[in-house]
Amino acid sequence: MGITKIDGVLLDLGVSSPQLEEISRGFSFRFAGPLDMRMDTSGGQTAAEWLAKVTEDQLEWVIKEYGEERFARQIARAIIVARTRQPIVTTLQLAEIIAAVVRTRQRQRENMRHPATRTFQAIRIYLNQELEELSLVLPQCVELLNPGGRLVVISFHSLEDRMVKQFMRTGASTDELPRGVPLREKELQRFSKQTLRVIGKAIRPGELEVAENVRARSAVMRVAERMTLNG
Repeated sequence: MGITKIDGVLLDLGVSSPQLEEISRGFSFRFAGPLDMRMDTSGGQTAAEWLAKVTEDQLEWVIKEYGEERFARQIARAIIVARTRQPIVTTLQLAEIIAAVVRTRQRQRENMRHPATRTFQAIRIYLNQELEELSLVLPQCVELLNPGGRLVVISFHSLEDRMVKQFMRTGASTDELPRGVPLREKELQRFSKQTLRVIGKAIRPGELEVAENVRARSAVMRVAERMTLNG
């Protein structure tokens, strides 16, 4: 479109509600759908294909690393055992395997999230390389911003939010100048790398917003401003 610089970027991370509600996409365990989970359905392996071949150790790592699930080892073992009996090809199959493990280890409460939530989330993040994509797009956004332009990121997962928080903090910091040491102009520029200014604190939804849209409960919004090009 011939646009080289912009004044603002809004990143709304994660899966959208229409994607979650489309049974054929396999993101949700509320309905019996194919175990797909791909953002781009034109290529790459589905969750069912990956689960049919993944080793127990790798599966445990993915569930623990991307889902922050404390029962990762038990869930991974149960999935590996279950697939020897029959292929795991639907969302409800996988959800039931996970629920059988978790419910024997923690008491279910009425307001507790579904026991398969963290594992589904982990597999989705891993298959779609969501954290890798985020690490690539953040610096690209900053490069496109005009001085004074804003970068706004809404994340729904602690790993995403941690990455955004660290990226903004790093962009807002500068190397400490050595005391009593004369520096040439090129050397001075090395100690003036500040590209961002963090705007306010992280913003989270209030009770009213969560009541109107329960999927907003885990949202965290962070804002940073592009500094002048010379720091």
